[in-house]
Amino acid sequence: MRVKNAVIGDILFQWKYGFYLIYAVLCFIYISILNSLPMGVKIFSDPAAMGLFFMGAIILMEKSQRVLNAVAVSPLEYILSKVLSLALISILVATVIELSVGVENLPFVLLGTLFSSIIFTLLGIIAATKIESLNQFILVSVVIDIICFVPPLLAIIRPDWSFLELLPFDASMRLIYRSSNSILMDIHCLTCSCP
Repeated sequence: MRVKNAVIGDILFQWKYGFYLIYAVLCFIYISILNSLPMGVKIFSDPAAMGLFFMGAIILMEKSQRVLNAVAVSPLEYILSKVLSLALISILVATVIELSVGVENLPFVLLGTLFSSIIFTLLGIIAATKIESLNQFILVSVVIDIICFVPPLLAIIRPDWSFLELLPFDASMRLIYRSSNSILMDIHCLTCSCP
């Protein structure tokens, strides 16, 4: 019950500070870009990555407003509410984007997005707890993005490097593109990555 209340509180907080508006604008821009490309070159990206940046903004705002001092939930409930509330936004955005460009594998896209959102949000929490300013967080998040996105890009360039299949963001992208050799293996890889 407390987790449900915390999730609702987080959603209201995100609504109040314009997170949903920012996602809507980014979603519109992304859909416009995808619809302007020929069907053969459309690349479906993962909207869950925005959770990393938003998590930093949320925690830094809560620190500045001293919300963290008055939190009436356990640390696990706090983290769970952040993960669930940002996963909801990511799933909504992924659904709108994918339906607007005519994707055929929506359940797999949403599953890959869900796992990516969880991982990015957890990485955002880890990074933001050690950071004191937005500038520091931006620098750290760029490094995290590079670490997270380079392996899936390498897997596209070098499909013979089979060890990349064990990395979570590569598994997530295979689900999103439905290019998996073993969906169960990808889900297992992602489940093990989400503590």
